[in-house]
Amino acid sequence: MIVKIIKSKSDYENALIAVDELIDLGPDEDTSEAEKLELLILLIQDYESKRYKKELPDPIEAIRFRMEQQSLSQKDMMPYLGSRSKVSEVLARKRPLTLSMIRALHTGLGIPAEVLLQEGDPSYLEEMDIEWHRFPIREMVKRNWITQDAAKADVEKAIRDFLDIDIGQEIFDFAFRKTQNFRTARSINRYALWAWVTQVIKKALASPPDSHYVPGTITLKFMREVAQLSWFEQGPVLAQEFLHKYGISLIIEPHLPKTYLDGAAIRVKEKNPIIGLSIRYDRIDNFWFCLMHELAHIAYHLNDKNNAFYDDQDFRAEGDAREKEADESAQEALIPKDVWIKSAASYQPTAESVQKLADELRIHPAIVVGRIHYEAKSYRVLNRWVGHKQVRRCFPDIDWG
Repeated sequence: MIVKIIKSKSDYENALIAVDELIDLGPDEDTSEAEKLELLILLIQDYESKRYKKELPDPIEAIRFRMEQQSLSQKDMMPYLGSRSKVSEVLARKRPLTLSMIRALHTGLGIPAEVLLQEGDPSYLEEMDIEWHRFPIREMVKRNWITQDAAKADVEKAIRDFLDIDIGQEIFDFAFRKTQNFRTARSINRYALWAWVTQVIKKALASPPDSHYVPGTITLKFMREVAQLSWFEQGPVLAQEFLHKYGISLIIEPHLPKTYLDGAAIRVKEKNPIIGLSIRYDRIDNFWFCLMHELAHIAYHLNDKNNAFYDDQDFRAEGDAREKEADESAQEALIPKDVWIKSAASYQPTAESVQKLADELRIHPAIVVGRIHYEAKSYRVLNRWVGHKQVRRCFPDIDWG
């Protein structure tokens, strides 16, 4: 019998038969049959280790087993996992293992790294050096996002509890990783932005639409329907109700200091899309453009690869085709290009030409003036017509600070 490397299932089965036959022969040590038997067993073990993965124990169960084996208390685990609260949360499966924890457990307690690395996507195990004091704690307490007592007792735990929503860490990539879905050129307090986005998502999940969003719902025709709600004094509220019926949450949440955010379009797993608006500028023209812009992101850009866009509308879209497309779609939905070119408002902006175009399209005159300002790159013309301080008053239940 020729002993050869096992490359297939048939080779494997033949090797098993050969081993059985050699065992039945009961060869003496140092004979050629004994050497063949030993070599076949090694080849079979090598094939099995490659083809059939060894079932690994659960990482948390492995930690608990080692604790029991070495009579370790939760206090004894602090050098490996951190504070008492961290130890408790890890063992309760409320906190994922970080790379530093895995290294410490592997080096200090000898738990195999392959066992510890099973927990979720390894990218989520990336160490995030979070400075908890940099969150806007005072503002978060003021808005009742966290309690003052909880913040005083343990700031980290209070904020972790606030951030603890099962939506997928990738939504918050902007916090500690580079993202291409951020429209701004300013230095932003990303901790404050993280808190703001979390609150927007929590509010949306607390009062979800009755209907499920159907992809393809948002078209230019649909956006123009929404835009025509601006004709009414309570237009922003009507838009919120209208979108809700189509499975889209429109959440109004005042911006936090140093976030410079006007709007965000967010897709949370398989749930309905969310639009968050801050009404940073309390102007009718700004509200409707931001809303159309985020609707365009939902229609064209939110997908498995891109699940959130964050927009500072103070900056024009340059270099990002998606932002440019969202801007163009917003403009087209509010005032179609062919209508704009023919209108006197585009070349002779007066109160009369503005009102005429607004009446023709059945939209608020502020939207027309906003387009004039955008084209002229100036906010001086008919500035009183943009609807200053007329959006926030539509949402009296919100504390605008």
